[in-house]
Amino acid sequence: MTQSHSSLDCSSSNTPRPFWRWMAVAAVVAVLDQLTKQWILATYQWGDATPVTSFFNIVRVHNTGAAFSFLAGHGGWQRWFFVAIAVVAAIFILWQLRLHGQQRLSSFSLALILGGAVGNVVDRMLHGYVVDFLDFHLGGRHFPSFNLADTAITIGVIGMLLAELLRWRQERRTSVQG
Repeated sequence: MTQSHSSLDCSSSNTPRPFWRWMAVAAVVAVLDQLTKQWILATYQWGDATPVTSFFNIVRVHNTGAAFSFLAGHGGWQRWFFVAIAVVAAIFILWQLRLHGQQRLSSFSLALILGGAVGNVVDRMLHGYVVDFLDFHLGGRHFPSFNLADTAITIGVIGMLLAELLRWRQERRTSVQG
């Protein structure tokens, strides 16, 4: 992240960096994620499903892999591999939030990613798998099940891409004017 961002993405450089605001966002995401997963674990047996609409079910699925069950069923080593990746990512995100916390869109997006990563790491540490429960399908084809943490990570990545696009456009406008 650079210091030159559009007014949509940052406040005045004289304002304090709101690091704790972003930590609160990440904590809310992680707590909501864990609460929903605990409800699923208490309410559903593995493999149970409740149809909600013609295209959406609530299910209980255990994912030992990463997104889209990548590396699932590989003997268990992937659990610690994904935990290590999440820890490294969390340290990097914390560092970025300390440096650039005044950049609202980027920091909010990073906080969503951090909260989602923490939510899924808690699952891996407690259970050895991630609890997924949102199941969308169409015409008999199911999208891989996911959870609130995955949703927060996805929205966070989209927000980061948008923040970068806005930064790039602002830099381009500035270079054309100057």
